[in-house]
Amino acid sequence: MIDVYSWATPNGHKIHIMLEETGLEYSVHAVDIGAGDQFTPDFLAISPNNKIPAIIDNAGPEGTPLALFESGAILLYLAEKTGKFLPADPVGRYETIQWLMFQMGGVGPMLGQTHHFRNYAPEKIEYAINRYSNEARRLYGVMDKQLGVTQYLAGNEYTIADIATFPWTRSWENQGIVLDEFPNVKRWFDEIAARPAVKRGVEVLARERKPFTDKEKEVLFGATQYAKH
Repeated sequence: MIDVYSWATPNGHKIHIMLEETGLEYSVHAVDIGAGDQFTPDFLAISPNNKIPAIIDNAGPEGTPLALFESGAILLYLAEKTGKFLPADPVGRYETIQWLMFQMGGVGPMLGQTHHFRNYAPEKIEYAINRYSNEARRLYGVMDKQLGVTQYLAGNEYTIADIATFPWTRSWENQGIVLDEFPNVKRWFDEIAARPAVKRGVEVLARERKPFTDKEKEVLFGATQYAKH
């Protein structure tokens, strides 16, 4: 059994989708990030960076429980545990890992900033909105070019690179993106969105999440986030 500590965000949905795709048995524990659950001592013991998701695999290596945080590390671990969605051959493996790193270092942080300044920031800062909206379009362009050559991001097989990236593209409208301008991304997006495991994964904890109140925004983006916990 894998215990998953998560919330209905793109990073959380990566792991929900992966678990649904692999068929691993798991139990999900809601970490309400608006309420500040990520700052509790029990959660910090698993995820010292106070970010979701995190897991405890109670049947880890050699039967020993293993706790992990950082969604990219969790995806790699689950792929190796199950032998799924990460090619065994070195070329395919590292092509997948490089596109996973593209998501972790580019798509996630940049689209996250785009969301923040377009939708959550208390001030509409034109420079920031333009900076991150333009970067979002650039990243979609990178993906569109790649997906014009291959069916999926890392080649012609569905991998953890796709599982990591897809949840971040679900809110393309809030990122100022017109998906029809990126036809290869749209084809890829529609194909992945139709997968049964993906449909199940994005519903995990979705009913628990509500629009953030001003108090919850302070927890997420204000002094509470930067206090010593």
